[in-house]
Amino acid sequence: MVSYKELGLVNSRELFKKAIDGKYAVPAFNFNNMEQMQAIIQACVETRSPVILQVSSGARKYANQTILRYMAQGACEYAKELGYSIPIVLHLDHGDTFELCKSCIDYGFSSVMIDGSSHSYEDNIALTSKVVEYAHAHDVTVEGELGVLAGIEDEVSHETHSYTRPEEVEDFVSKTGVDSLAISIGTSHGAYKFKPEQCTRDKDGRLVPPPLRFDILKEIEKRIPGFPIVLHGSSSVPQHYVDEINKYGGKLEAAVGIPEEQLRKAAESAVCKINIDSDGRLAMTAAIRKVFAEKPSEFDPRKYLGPARDELKKLYMHKVNNVLGSAGKA
Repeated sequence: MVSYKELGLVNSRELFKKAIDGKYAVPAFNFNNMEQMQAIIQACVETRSPVILQVSSGARKYANQTILRYMAQGACEYAKELGYSIPIVLHLDHGDTFELCKSCIDYGFSSVMIDGSSHSYEDNIALTSKVVEYAHAHDVTVEGELGVLAGIEDEVSHETHSYTRPEEVEDFVSKTGVDSLAISIGTSHGAYKFKPEQCTRDKDGRLVPPPLRFDILKEIEKRIPGFPIVLHGSSSVPQHYVDEINKYGGKLEAAVGIPEEQLRKAAESAVCKINIDSDGRLAMTAAIRKVFAEKPSEFDPRKYLGPARDELKKLYMHKVNNVLGSAGKA
């Protein structure tokens, strides 16, 4: 077993307190490989933002748990090398079993999510409580979930969503001892968050999704004031990336995300962690497709992964500065 503290990581407890007080959200960016990790750390060091490096179960299998441990340690050292030691959390995204959460804690994760939202309310409490007991014994923070997000992203897939029931949150938090709570107020996973028939069109003909349920968020805040709230499925699916992908041979039709102004509004509330994954995938894919289309003889991975990393860094700096409000908060 290795402690996250030996790797230079922190848990999320203090970061969330500061975020709620400061009315901003800590970015939670998913990564699977070196270029994504480099882009995240470069962007957050340059903007002086704390950051949560998120790893899904699928990403952990893809990268290997031992390599991930050293990548997280490398991220901390890389930040110092770039000139500023920002707070970095290594977080398991959508853990679905106690065994997976325990393994991540034992391998140096400083935060884990146990997603029992597909279980009954009682079983969700039981599973979450078991993870909390083990995690807190190692000073690791735990995120639970109430409500179900629709969409597909990595190994998480639900056809329909169910909004979080505000009347359950106080009981759930008190019985489980979780440190933060992921809620469902209309965000969803993947690049296809809404069907076209759910949307209206703006003056430019772009699809506009229905607004987030801020009434539910407000009621939750009333019932558990000051408690850290998390939004999953919060990519905005920038249309210029969708257009670029399609221009160079892709096929992303009717991909719609969450408007950034709604995320900014959420970040000024008790929402202190906002998860962004699909936007990063789109940025990298657009950059890679462009290189392949314009330079079909190119076969050096550095020549297409390098531009993808640069585009990802640009995207994340925008998110930190203009959407989440976490710039300068490290």
